[in-house]
Formats: sequence, C-alpha cells, structure tokens
Amino acid sequence: MFLDKLAGVEKRYCELEKLVSDPKVIADRELFSKYSREFSGLKEIVGKYRAYQQLLKEIDATESMLDEEGMKELAEVELDGLKTKKDGLTRELEVLLLPKDPLDDKNIIMEVRAGTGGEEAALFAGDLLRMYLRYAERKGWQTEMLDVNDTGLGGYKEAVFNIIGKGAYSRLKYESGTHRVQRVPRTEASGRIHTSAATVAVLPEADEVDVKLDEKDIKFEAFRSGGAGGQNVNKVSSAVRLTHLPTGVVVECREERSQLQNRVKAMKLLRSRILETENEKQRKDRESTRKIMVGSGDRSEKIRTYNFPQSRVTDHRIGFTVHQLDRVLDGELDEIIDALATADRAAKMAKAA
Repeated sequence: MFLDKLAGVEKRYCELEKLVSDPKVIADRELFSKYSREFSGLKEIVGKYRAYQQLLKEIDATESMLDEEGMKELAEVELDGLKTKKDGLTRELEVLLLPKDPLDDKNIIMEVRAGTGGEEAALFAGDLLRMYLRYAERKGWQTEMLDVNDTGLGGYKEAVFNIIGKGAYSRLKYESGTHRVQRVPRTEASGRIHTSAATVAVLPEADEVDVKLDEKDIKFEAFRSGGAGGQNVNKVSSAVRLTHLPTGVVVECREERSQLQNRVKAMKLLRSRILETENEKQRKDRESTRKIMVGSGDRSEKIRTYNFPQSRVTDHRIGFTVHQLDRVLDGELDEIIDALATADRAAKMAKAA
C-alpha cells in the first residue's frame, strides 16, 4: 500500500513533467501556473522515493553477500547501516504522503486585536505585533501594514498586516486564537500581576483565482483617516472601506496616503477574509469527523500564555513550555512552531493509520 501510493505519486509527477513542457499549456497562464505548483510540490517526495528505491536495491545486493565466504561479517555491518537509513527514509516518506494543506505555500494576512484588559491588552497586542514582524524578518519575508488602530500610548487596538514569503501560512497558521499575558502592568502601583488577552487571526492571502469578485457586489466608501500621520490626516478622504454585499464582509485600509493604494490593499484583504469565511464553513463541516490536535484556528480558543514573572511561554494545545520569554517575543518562534507542526503531523498519521 505504502509503495503503491508512492508509485502513483511518481506517475503523476512524470505526467506533470510533460504537461509543463507542452506549448499549449505554457500558452495558458492559469493552467501552466496550476500544473507548475503541483509539479513543484511533488518534487521532494519523488526525489526521496527514488532514493528509497535505490536503497532497497542496495539492501538486496548486500543481503546476497551474506552467503559469500569471508563477506558475512562485513555485509552484516553494512546491512545494519542501510536498514537504519531505510527506517529514517520510510518515516520521512510517510509524513510526505500525508495530505498537504493546499494553502501552506500562501502568503498570509495576520490580524492582531486587543482583547480583555484595557490598555494593558492593547500593549500586549503591540508586543505580539512586534514578535511576528521580527519572526518575518528572521525568515527573510517581506511585511506590509494594511490597517492600524493604535492607542497613542504604545498599544494597538488592532493591527492588520501582510506577510509575504513562501511557506508563511504553513509556519504561522498555528497562531490563530487567544493569546494570554500574565504580568504586572506598567500602570499598576501595587505590583499585582494582571491577566490580559489579545486575539490573532491568520488568513491565507487569496489570489484573484481563489476568489473572484464582481465590482457590483462591492460597496465602496472613502473616509478621513484618524490618528498620527501629518497634514494628510483628517483633511483628505484617503482611507477606504469596502463592503462585500453578498457576504456582509467589511474591510478598511488607511495606512497609505493615496486612496488608490488603500483600495488595492483593501481588495487584497477583502479577498482573504472571504476565502477565510469559506474555509471556516468547511472546517465546521469537518469538525464531527476530524479534530486536529493543535486546534481549529478559532479566535476564541485560548492557545498560549506568556507569563512574565516566570519568563515562561506555554502552548496549551500540546502542553509545550519554553522558559525563554524574551527570545520568543523577539521573534524566536521556531521551537514552538516546530513542536506544533510535529504534533499536528502525529495526529494526522494516527488518524490515517
């Protein structure tokens, strides 16, 4: 069964190899892009499968040496090494055979919003915003602010931003949910520890191919931006609000001085929100039959606590704790994300077994 699946993947890879070289396909931009993505996505598994096949041949050849005079001891040592290598490659292939999230390679739009806790929650939302921007910087990804509503005291009521980089969604999709902070607020004279919260949403950035919008279904409004920003603020209606009438989804963008630039960004955000609405419906339909260990992506789900007195970060979904709070808030998230990805794969493999 395992080898049959791999053989099927290799067959499809060979078909795609011919298709992406076909002039008719190359002339069709959308089709060429679709096949190219699928072809690229199968490259790693096919490469490892071919290495696995070669390894099986080496094992057969070495086993045949066991009966040769004077070769048994040497063959046994070599065979042990080859079988260890085979076990490792088998595990890698089992993981690669798991159904891949089709959104994994997407850029993302992240939304960070202050929750319960007043100004302290807004300050924590600012901490999370900087954490994700630093993580993106460490990964060499681009970032672009789409909409910001700050408090003027260093905190953020909400911040919406774009992260552009291959695999951004695959790494940060586990961040959706409620993040909780436990610390002494700057304004607390008695030194008591308070608990505040902020919510995070991670939306795969939708392309025009993913979500087709009709202009007649979109209500456009321009308004004056508020907050800091120089002479342009409150004098020119450069901020943009778009309402998708069929779904009721509303987005705003006010970061650019140009109304046109804000409209372009707002359209990007609108597509992504609509795609996420559709994905959420599909998630709910699957809930009765499939529950991913690391959570549903629901913003109301409490996923992580950042405890300042103990310098501790705990992810409640998998019971994973690190005592390096400063480093985590400086964008060193890979240890936590790797643990979540491993738990997610283990849950899927158990389900598939």
